Parts: sequence; C-alpha cells; structure tokens
Amino acid sequence: MDFGLVLQTDPPAARVVSLMKRAERNGFTHGWTFDSAVLWQEPFVIHSQILANTTRLKIGPMVTNPGTRTLEVTASTFATLNDMFGNRTVCGIGRGDSAMRVAGRSPTTLVRLREAIRVIRALARGEAADLGDGTVVRFPWVGPGAELPVWTAAYGPRALKLTGEEADGFILQLADLYLTEYMVRAVRDAAAAAGRDPAEVTVCVAAPAYVTADDSPAALAHAREQCRWFGGMVGNHVADLVARYGADSGVVPRELTDYVRTRQGYDYAHHGRSGNPDTRFVPDEIVDRFCLIGTAERHIEKLNALRALGVDQFALYAMHDAREAVIDAYGSQVIPAVRGRDSASR
Repeated sequence: MDFGLVLQTDPPAARVVSLMKRAERNGFTHGWTFDSAVLWQEPFVIHSQILANTTRLKIGPMVTNPGTRTLEVTASTFATLNDMFGNRTVCGIGRGDSAMRVAGRSPTTLVRLREAIRVIRALARGEAADLGDGTVVRFPWVGPGAELPVWTAAYGPRALKLTGEEADGFILQLADLYLTEYMVRAVRDAAAAAGRDPAEVTVCVAAPAYVTADDSPAALAHAREQCRWFGGMVGNHVADLVARYGADSGVVPRELTDYVRTRQGYDYAHHGRSGNPDTRFVPDEIVDRFCLIGTAERHIEKLNALRALGVDQFALYAMHDAREAVIDAYGSQVIPAVRGRDSASR
C-alpha cells in the first residue's frame, strides 16, 4: 500500500512544501493538495516547489475539475511539470465542488468529465486530441515517454461507472469499509464490462487520520472534533446524489445517505477545516467510519482491512491540529507495519 498526504494550500506556501518534505522523509509516496482558486492559493505553482524540494514524491490535485481551467491549459500544466521533474504528477479530477460553487458555477457534467479525462491524458502524453469543437491540437514540445495517470473522484453510480470505463485510478474520499467494498466493486465491474482489466484501475482511499496516544474517551472525543469537518465535506456530494436520485431510491447506499437528512446548508468559508460549524449534523459514528482515529494500532488494523478490499493507496487528510505528529506517527509506526504485512503477503 502506498501513502499520500493531502493538504490545503493555505499561505505560507513554504509551509506546505515543508510538510510535503516531511512526508517524503517518513515514507509517503504521494503529495496531494486541494484545488479551489478562491479559497486557497494556486496549487500548481506550489506543486512545482514541492517537486523541486523532493526527489520521489508524486504530486497532484485532490481534485481539479474541467471547469476552472480549459482542458489544454490543465494538460499543459501537468506536461510541463513532468518535463521538468520526470513524470511525477497524477491528475486527480472530478466534477468540481468548492472551486465551482464558490465562483458561482455548478459542477460540470459527467459528459464533460469523460471528455476531460481523455483529452488531458492524451495531450500530456504528447498525443493529439480534439478539444470538443473539431479543433485538434498536440503539444509539439512533449518528449517521448511522457505519461500522466488520471484518477477520478466519484461517489454516485454514474460517476463510478465512468471511473471504471475511463480512469487510471479511483479516488474515494471516505474510509468506511462497507462503502469502500461497495464502490470498489462498482468501479471494477464497470471496468470489466468495458473490456478493461479491473486491476489496472488504482484505488485510492482518502480520509482524515488522527493518531491518539491512547483510547481514552477524552482523546477520542478530541480527535473526532478535529475530523468532523470531513463528514460535512462528503455530505456536499451526498446531498447532490440525494437531489438526483432521492434518499430512498436504493441507487445510493443508505449507509451514505442517512446521515445527511438533518443537513441544513453549508458555508464554504469553513470548507475542509476543523471546527466547521456547518458539520454539527455529523454524528460520531460517521466520523469513526469515514476517518481513521485512535491509536496507531487502530490505524494499522483499518488500513489492513482497506488493503484487503483492494485499496492501493491511503491518502491522509491532515487538516487538524496535529499535522506533524500524524505524519511522524505514520512514518515511525503505521507505514512500516502495513508495508511489513505487504511484504509478508508476497
């Protein structure tokens, strides 16, 4: 199993770079950042500095979208970074949540997302691509061997199907074991139906992780409050699914829809931050299911369970008051234990 660190690009940018360097020293293989131009600083500028200050870390947005930038601009950005630093980027992409809504626009359609996956990946490889209106372009400066994996963030049935059909990877932003199994199966079934090898779709689970010194009620309560924001962020996407399919349609698992019944709204000014007042509706049970909290042993147990479900990477959201501590705890205790099991299983 690989491990990634997910950060917001809050100023100062040097702080983001420093935490990513710390992650690489602790055995993390991937560094991810939010991409929301109004709320945070421009990620790709900071990605260049992260790549320049690390040697192996692969970098990408979690996630960009097809609406904020034109497809050729996004592809050119990735291709330039790869030309500079050697195929060390991953394009995480979705329909768009905060980046689109804060700017007064709606998330893009799945039709547009499918087109974006194909065009961005092709252009970044140096291949020709149709931008959608019959205009075919190619980057003449992209050299041989250029690659760009495109991983799609998805929850709903149509997005999961699209991911299996088109994407190189699947980003699932929650760590609930039941829902992980359900959604990974949906992606793999779609890949197989499309004539693809399901094993070729990398599975990345992303969720907050908070390592506590013990399992005391006080320690767990603090960890839950630091991570409760995540249930609200996921709730934005679930609310979209409920609006489309209904809460009781059976199309979306009740395990995902039940907890948003008392959701009353969302202010993106607090998006992805601990203490978010719009996430009071998120119960402790959801925090425990969606996140990884507790002692290092608890993290190792849940990560091994996720790995058994086919998860290839765990990407750790570190938007809480113990960023350095969780990076170091993963480096000293969690990652060696999980990777030791990986080696033993081989």
